[in-house]
Amino acid sequence: MVSVREAHFNDPDFQLEKWVDRYVADTKDAGMLLALIRRIDAMAKAQEVESRELVSKAREMVEILAPLNMDIETLQAAVLFEALEAGLMDAEQLEELFGKGMAQLVESVITMDGISALKINNQSRSAEPQIDNIRRMLLAMVEDVRAVVIKLAERICLLRAVKNSDEETRVLLAREIADIYAPLANRLGIGQLKWELEDISFRYLHPETYKDIAKQLDGKRLDRETFIDSFVSQLQARLDEEHIRAKVYGRPKHIYSIWRKMKGKDLAFDELFDVRAVRIVTERLQDCYGALGVVHTMWHHIPREFDDYVANPKPNGYQSIHTVVVGPQGKTVEIQIRTQQMHEDAELGVAAHWKYKEGTSGGKQSGYEEKINWLRKILQWQEDVAESGNLVEEIRSQVFEDRVYVFTPSGEVVDLPLGSTVLDFAYYIHSQVGHKCIGAKVDGRIVPFTYQVETGERIEIITSKTPNPKRDWLNPNLGYIRSSRARSKILHWFKQQDRDKNIVAGREMLETELSRHNLKLKDALSAVERFNVTSMDDLLAAIGGGDVRLNQVVNHTQSKLRNDEPTEEEVVEDLVKKTQPKPASKNRDQVEVNGVGNLLSHIAQCCHPVPGDEIIGFITKGRGISVHREDCEQVKELMRQHPERTVDVVWGENYSGGYRVKVRVTANDRYGLLRDLTSVLASEKSHVMAMSSSSEVKTQTATIDLELELYNSDGVSRVLSRLGQIEGVYEVRRK
Repeated sequence: MVSVREAHFNDPDFQLEKWVDRYVADTKDAGMLLALIRRIDAMAKAQEVESRELVSKAREMVEILAPLNMDIETLQAAVLFEALEAGLMDAEQLEELFGKGMAQLVESVITMDGISALKINNQSRSAEPQIDNIRRMLLAMVEDVRAVVIKLAERICLLRAVKNSDEETRVLLAREIADIYAPLANRLGIGQLKWELEDISFRYLHPETYKDIAKQLDGKRLDRETFIDSFVSQLQARLDEEHIRAKVYGRPKHIYSIWRKMKGKDLAFDELFDVRAVRIVTERLQDCYGALGVVHTMWHHIPREFDDYVANPKPNGYQSIHTVVVGPQGKTVEIQIRTQQMHEDAELGVAAHWKYKEGTSGGKQSGYEEKINWLRKILQWQEDVAESGNLVEEIRSQVFEDRVYVFTPSGEVVDLPLGSTVLDFAYYIHSQVGHKCIGAKVDGRIVPFTYQVETGERIEIITSKTPNPKRDWLNPNLGYIRSSRARSKILHWFKQQDRDKNIVAGREMLETELSRHNLKLKDALSAVERFNVTSMDDLLAAIGGGDVRLNQVVNHTQSKLRNDEPTEEEVVEDLVKKTQPKPASKNRDQVEVNGVGNLLSHIAQCCHPVPGDEIIGFITKGRGISVHREDCEQVKELMRQHPERTVDVVWGENYSGGYRVKVRVTANDRYGLLRDLTSVLASEKSHVMAMSSSSEVKTQTATIDLELELYNSDGVSRVLSRLGQIEGVYEVRRK
């Protein structure tokens, strides 16, 4: 049942001692909590912090956590967390005053903020800090699950607190809660917190719909309560006659769950089966099925609305028997049947088991381990998944996205992200099962690798004796895999197979590039530590495999070897070197400087201007005037350093020679791409002076650098436009 904020916060007659006794049964624990709250209250007053508001927040946290059977340390940590957030103390003071263990628990609660990083769109390496935050969050969750429960309680307090805030504040917070924290509470099986997180978020996000459903519930509340009371009395009497030890009571319906069912089944409010709901809680497992027999004997049940989650628990550990019967007056009633232990698990989730984490082995210990098994799996996978830069996506898919539930041949339930294929399933079972997969059966029939599994299907993977993954499996356009874990496992396999070749290729690439800067391979030894590898061979393999960029290694090596900062003159000379002229052209009147032709000039190789481009000249030392495009970054830097060496230049009227233009094409990697590019260039009568291409396996993209000989800017624009129209090409630009 969803908790509500008590009214005593503004009650002048409120007595803290009685309130503590109501929430903490143990006398010693109650005294400890009472002393802590008073101490925080005194600290707040001494530091002129709003004492009443701070203590009210702390009490509200206790009211949410105490019904979850959390220990006194958890309640104290919740109070201290609020004190830390209010600035009454820092982490060092907290450890000094309350001990290392308490400080670590509060620190773990703060670490939970890392979960907000899951909203980051992880498209670049700039997401690395967020990934580190997520790793720490996962470790904190597994190390002490109490931190998660405290954080969820804090989110509920915050949701309640913004009730009267502006709409933007309410909506942004509700969106984060609905997308992240409510699914997390569900994954951990903490129903008591999940319902309130969902209902309040739904009220802020869809206020009109919420009010409409609430109005319909209130409008028939009296009739419904009278009906449920009669139904419960009748059923309880029959169970007692059959000597089944169980308690029957009506259970509340949550507005968000009603809305989801209406939306999912496209039903009106009056058409829902479970607006009237009853729960039977038994003492023993066998009594669950005895009670089910009594219910089905008394009333006709609706077969398609029956689910046995006792025999087949949900992935978050939830167990209960669900059935819908046609009760008195022809009204449908949903009935849940579960044991007391199942009820505690459903309402408290991991909070019901945290205390057994370090206890002796037994049922509760294994139940706790099973409940957070998915967290441990992510921790096991994180290094592999992080290699492909998809840790954030993997956690999102494991926790927050819609799931499908399928069966192995032995009947084990496997939950996968919605849209997963049979190959995803194979890699979920084991890396080698995925590597050796040559076929798959779904419910006994052969299906292609791209088949997307659906809930309830039985999957059987056909394997060969030797691993043989295909590179096509990595192509996102072909739909072989969906999960980041499967992708990272395939990438890792190919890296291992190609390691020797990658080392050779990486060595050749690095030596060639270093020689251009008068450096040796041994000069790059410092890059081993910089790029987080253990040996030079690992670095060379990473370069050859495309995981480390060559220019990054060279730049790092140069910066390590450079003892002094370059002088201003050296900066200018270095930039000027990039504008080295080509061999002298036969046409001397390429450009006119201040209206005068036949001056020593050359086309800058950094921006390759062509007739029609807006140009500017820069006087070099001993090499005449270098001609740049006006938007060239190199000439802008030169002009900043030496504005007096800038001159106006225009294209000469008599120039008719060709200019070399460098063009970069980025496209989806596919067969026939180069053929289509060269066909366009041939039709435009463009001379291809040089061409190089590279392919990125991870993203299935190709980068093609062309050096073309053209005659004016109109020709450049026309060629760029036509290249951009080729299928799969999404960027064409001059270098």
